[in-house]
Amino acid sequence: MKDVMAIIRQNMVNKTKRALAEADISSFTATGSVLGRGKGLVDSKVLTAAAEGSVEAIEQLSKGPRLYPKRLLTIVVPDEKVKLVVDTIIKVNQTGNPGDGKIFVLPVMEAVRVRTGEDGDAVLD
Repeated sequence: MKDVMAIIRQNMVNKTKRALAEADISSFTATGSVLGRGKGLVDSKVLTAAAEGSVEAIEQLSKGPRLYPKRLLTIVVPDEKVKLVVDTIIKVNQTGNPGDGKIFVLPVMEAVRVRTGEDGDAVLD
């Protein structure tokens, strides 16, 4: 079992949800607004100057929004469906522009259905 964690633009959630449903992936969790940013949004020279105590650099870092609203999707699937999920998310969310998002795939050691006590891959059905 794997947890596919996707951070995507807020306006792409419904398109992603529809695409996953069409790919026969109907179960996932969407976390409300999360905040984040990629590494490319801050000039490394500014960070270095700020680390050295430059007041001008520190002031420049505080201007404008530093964190951007995104959505976090968590999709737990059997190992054999990971590629399908990742490819589906990329297909829908890839614009070629910064901010398209990130996908992380993590191992899931165990899963238990609270209602029945079932465990393992059976809880994914």
